[in-house]
Amino acid sequence: MATNKMKIPRQPMKEQNPEERTGNFLEVPDGYDVETAKIEAERCLQCKNKPCVDGCPVAVDIPAFIELITEGRFIEAAWKIKETNSLPAVCGRVCPQEDQCEKFCVRGKKGEPVAIGRLERFVADYERSQGEVQIPDIPPSTGKRIAVVGSGPSGLTVAGDLRKRGHEVTVFEALHKPGGVLVYGIPEFRLPKAIVEAEVDYLGKLGVKFEFNSVIGRIETIDELFAEGYNAVYIATGAGAPVFLGIPGENLGGIFSANEYLTRSNLMKGYLFPEYDTPMPRSRNVVVLGGGNVAMDAARTALRLGPEKVTILYRRSAAELPARAEEIHHAEEEGVIFHFLTSPTAFIGDDADMVKSVRCIRMELGEPDASGRRRPIPVEGSEFEFETDTVIVAIGNLPNPLVPNATPDLPVSRRGNILADTKGRTGKKGVFAGGDIVTGAATVIEAMGAGRIAAESIHEYVMNEGERTWAQP
Repeated sequence: MATNKMKIPRQPMKEQNPEERTGNFLEVPDGYDVETAKIEAERCLQCKNKPCVDGCPVAVDIPAFIELITEGRFIEAAWKIKETNSLPAVCGRVCPQEDQCEKFCVRGKKGEPVAIGRLERFVADYERSQGEVQIPDIPPSTGKRIAVVGSGPSGLTVAGDLRKRGHEVTVFEALHKPGGVLVYGIPEFRLPKAIVEAEVDYLGKLGVKFEFNSVIGRIETIDELFAEGYNAVYIATGAGAPVFLGIPGENLGGIFSANEYLTRSNLMKGYLFPEYDTPMPRSRNVVVLGGGNVAMDAARTALRLGPEKVTILYRRSAAELPARAEEIHHAEEEGVIFHFLTSPTAFIGDDADMVKSVRCIRMELGEPDASGRRRPIPVEGSEFEFETDTVIVAIGNLPNPLVPNATPDLPVSRRGNILADTKGRTGKKGVFAGGDIVTGAATVIEAMGAGRIAAESIHEYVMNEGERTWAQP
């Protein structure tokens, strides 16, 4: 039987062709149909030691849900995933499975690993399309109240896990929509907002309450939440502060942080202007600085708005690109141009103080730096100018400073990240934190994994078991 499984090739997903999809914001992959999902599921070897589970930050029982797919029990497969993951339709689309669960798949040692992410997406979509979303029984109320600050993947995970334990949970979200980076940062063609809304709606049916336009750190402080009767607070405000280069000309018109550009398009529906009244820049020649997933999202978003050319400038070589291979592949298919070993040194403006070009220098790779990648070194005398009318800076993010600035007794790192121990406990009693606000920008599933650990720790604390063992990180 195992021999036959090894002969089954990994099943591809149907996608919009590049010529069509660059003219719309519809999701690029179509997902598996029933028959394709069953064929892909048959490739799983059902390993007894389950190495794929070790690679999953939220410990989904991957072989179990895949076996249910082979039996045609798709709804039960979705329920199995939701035992530890409340956002499977999201994770199936945006998580880097190639560096997590699929990386440890035994099947991948001789060929390609099982398409775990695609199967997760399939069963989550199937459950939703059939109207079979199961709401688990909630235990009697414990009388404990938990405030969750931020409704990104980490905050949503904590909220769901704690509600399933019978606690009253309120999520405070600064924006007018829940989802955090899932709604403001990831484009519609990669993660449709209807998917996020459906996952959040599930939490609402569990009894999680949401307060929108609630900027904790401005309208209320952490101490005021405690004064209102909350027994614990979980901070999951993410890493939404943009990083700029600090080079001449950075304040010229036409230069955007990726955060602003993507928020305009995604959360504020700028790509649907004038149906929605958030304008997007109408560009002729777009330059994106950076090589991560955010850079790919920005470049592919810009491409769909009709410029003549979209170019990514990256200071290392193609081998060092940190973005997912799938996102790089899609960007290349769609016509995004890549210029490697290129670093900007200044922005040049016209008479109206609008950017007209980027002054760059060629780079060469030296010895590896702290990231393990070879350090880029400027090549003397190699300066040149790159014409552009729109620049999108996507070189990283810093932790959101609002809550730490308003909570002086909350310890933070030199970079502004909240300090927390392995259980999510901070240096302020009763306050927990997790996700990007602690680790810096990471993946959706890693933030969710931190949320699961913190939920366990918060439960222990509010039920008084944690009072005796609170330790400063």
